[in-house]
Amino acid sequence: MGQNFFEIEDVTFKASNINKVNNVTLKIKNEGDIICLLGPSGIGKTTILRTIAGLEKVNSGSISLKNKIISSKNIHVEPENRNISLSFQDNCLFPHYSVLQNIEFGASRNKKSKKLLNSREIIKFLHLDHIVDKFPHQISSGEAQRVSLARSLLSKPDLLLLDEPLSNVDQSFKEEIQVKLKKILTELKITTIIVTHDSYEAFYLGTKCGIILDGQLKQYDDPYNVYHFPNSVEVVNFLNRGILIPAKVTGENSLENEDLGTIKGNFIKHYPKGSNVKLLLQPEDLEHDDKSNLKLEVVDRKFRGTNFIYTLKTLSNLLIPVFVHSHHIHQHEVDEKFGIKRPIHIDHIVCF
Repeated sequence: MGQNFFEIEDVTFKASNINKVNNVTLKIKNEGDIICLLGPSGIGKTTILRTIAGLEKVNSGSISLKNKIISSKNIHVEPENRNISLSFQDNCLFPHYSVLQNIEFGASRNKKSKKLLNSREIIKFLHLDHIVDKFPHQISSGEAQRVSLARSLLSKPDLLLLDEPLSNVDQSFKEEIQVKLKKILTELKITTIIVTHDSYEAFYLGTKCGIILDGQLKQYDDPYNVYHFPNSVEVVNFLNRGILIPAKVTGENSLENEDLGTIKGNFIKHYPKGSNVKLLLQPEDLEHDDKSNLKLEVVDRKFRGTNFIYTLKTLSNLLIPVFVHSHHIHQHEVDEKFGIKRPIHIDHIVCF
């Protein structure tokens, strides 16, 4: 066992023969780090949290917290003795307690903790002031989710487990809560594992992100690396932040695509000259240029507030996404021609 704050070593998390994640090894080095786990529904993410919390047992491998094994084939520390707090996606509040009583129950669980946090601050930050006297059946699912989050934060755990903590929160202040939540977790050094389906949320909150696909932890890395340097086609397809196009390696720093021509940049992995590869092309990789002689047909345009994402069709019917800042004066309509700046240069070329 190393000096990591939290460690999973070769554990298979299993809720059923279909719903399981095999041979997971995952390490959280520093107290206060935030880990986000991404993956499709039903893949086993919640089972991982339940097992870490002690609600499920493991048959092989080990889970350790603060250099103490809490789960293995022969060791099982009971949930109430782990100082781990789990906040479920669904309403798990005490129905006979008011909102305030539910929240303060969290504070009563760990009075010995040195982490300074009071219920009044949490209630204000999560916009719960107006419902503190209500009972769980009298509030919305989004409010119940925030009450559960408040209770978990106030328990001041060594490890906080959050299952889709903001999935029912209104978009109008979801980002505000994300900012404040990250600030609290970071300042109080509350080590946290968050399960989410929202990659933007994971990339913002996470010190590291884990991608779970096909019963495996496919990639575990910094959010920047997960986005820009995905390690498999499966991760590319799951994140849905670009497309893979056919190309041929023509030199140490160049490749060729029949529609786009020569593309230059730095290869992340070496491929021999002449190799046929699939190049990852993300929306920010190509630049718009009205004067370019390389023009493609616009088939779709999505407005994202700060930018547009144009979908362009090539002569070979590839559909390519291109990012353009929304302040760009000339907006292109569907069926119009859209110029791509040449020469094409991509800082880091990712191929499969």
